[in-house]
Amino acid sequence: MNKEIIIRAQDNDIDIALLEDSLLVEFITNKTNTAQFLVGDIYLAKVKKIIPGLNAVFVDLGYEKDAFLHYHDLGPHFSSLNTFIQQIIQSKQIPTFSSFKQLPEIDKNGTIHDIIQPGQHILVQIAKEPISTKGPRLNSEISIAGRNIVLMPFSNKISISQKIESNEEKNRLKKILRSVVPQNYGVIVRTAAAGQDVAELEQEVNALVQKWEQTIKKIKKYKNNTPHLVMSEMNKVSALLRDIFNPDFNNIIVNNKEIYEEIREYILSISPDKEKIVKYYNAGPPIFEQFGVERQIKSSFGTTVPVKNGAYLIIEKTEALHVIDVNSGNRTKSDKDQETNAYDVNAAAALEIARQIRLRDLGGIVIVDFIDMKSNENKQKLYEVLRDAMLRDRAKHNILPLSKFGLMQITRQRVKPELKINTNEQCPFCNGSGHISPSINILYTFESDLKHIYKVLKIKHVTLRLHPILAGYITKGLFSILLRWKFQIGFGIHVQTASNMNYLEYEYIDKNNNIIIL
Repeated sequence: MNKEIIIRAQDNDIDIALLEDSLLVEFITNKTNTAQFLVGDIYLAKVKKIIPGLNAVFVDLGYEKDAFLHYHDLGPHFSSLNTFIQQIIQSKQIPTFSSFKQLPEIDKNGTIHDIIQPGQHILVQIAKEPISTKGPRLNSEISIAGRNIVLMPFSNKISISQKIESNEEKNRLKKILRSVVPQNYGVIVRTAAAGQDVAELEQEVNALVQKWEQTIKKIKKYKNNTPHLVMSEMNKVSALLRDIFNPDFNNIIVNNKEIYEEIREYILSISPDKEKIVKYYNAGPPIFEQFGVERQIKSSFGTTVPVKNGAYLIIEKTEALHVIDVNSGNRTKSDKDQETNAYDVNAAAALEIARQIRLRDLGGIVIVDFIDMKSNENKQKLYEVLRDAMLRDRAKHNILPLSKFGLMQITRQRVKPELKINTNEQCPFCNGSGHISPSINILYTFESDLKHIYKVLKIKHVTLRLHPILAGYITKGLFSILLRWKFQIGFGIHVQTASNMNYLEYEYIDKNNNIIIL
């Protein structure tokens, strides 16, 4: 599989597109001039209010909505963390972390007002970014992520990723880390650590320990200036590379020289042999246009999403869940029986649904209404298609088989807001008062329709009647779009202008001057 990351930096925005075989599967946008609450950020803050009925507290982080911290998210070592923070605030000198004597773990079934008081200084970490009307979700089980390991202050455990299957490798990694991890620290070993040598792991442990110790020093500095960010997650570009980069990547292309140098140095530090895949783009066409990202954004974020052969998805959001409806469209003429047609459309839709969930970062509950099928074998095959397609999704998720009503239920971890992009464009003939669907998609609609007319309806002479502006765009130049269609689809395709039509209005006419109904 060909994997690429395309990064567009413009004004105060950084947009990151992850492509797999040229298909857009993840899109991250980052506004650098606005205050953000990123997962992994650590704050020194004060408890604002205790809610005994929820066994939780609200914490002021400076966001418009107070952040939420539940008792179960305090972590088993909260007493140790809390005592250590108070020592830092009250003592003249910062205590040595490695010599700190830990306290017993808190009661799993305890109540929050027994260990936290209003106005108390508390160290918290962002677990979920602000979503909709809710403020950030917090925890106090501090973790500091690296590429190969996650450092856990106050924990003495060494946990190994379940994706590392070899028992021999698990034992090797445990042995190494027990010898290099200092007192009062634990680690979670990530999948990327498999095969790493002692020097690499020890270097990362030391770097993360130093990062934690620098965070400790900031606590005393900002004790009278809360809430305050004391440790920031790295920027989204570096965080994405840290979490997903592997030797399978073929290209990382960026249009900003400063970010290019930053990424090149980062790749050089973790995988020197892959330095050459980082490339600086400074050609004429915009970077997202050049690599086909802009077109995919325009076609992928609307309410209606095309699948293939006229099939499409309708994606709607309610307060409680997302609903995806699979439609076969109006192209049902086929030599195959209804059951086979239904399975083919559902299977193609399942692949697109997996991509859409990942691309839009849909979280919570997702209900998919597939086209009804009678065969239990086809239902099981469809479940397996979607399950396998979701394997590349880094977010935790669970998929249930089709219900007797033809519905499939998906739950997916939600740690940040759903990505929404308005793809509509301003109508050029409406004096700024109207909007139209993305014009960039119209050519792909034409191609799909013409292929259907030729291959399924078996009509070999067709005239595309449309607005003069579109007609001019399709026929301009020696090697025009129309000429390409003729070679790829059929030479019986013609274009006819109709000035009475709207900008994106069109129709297909057969040789008898009858409108072709798709």
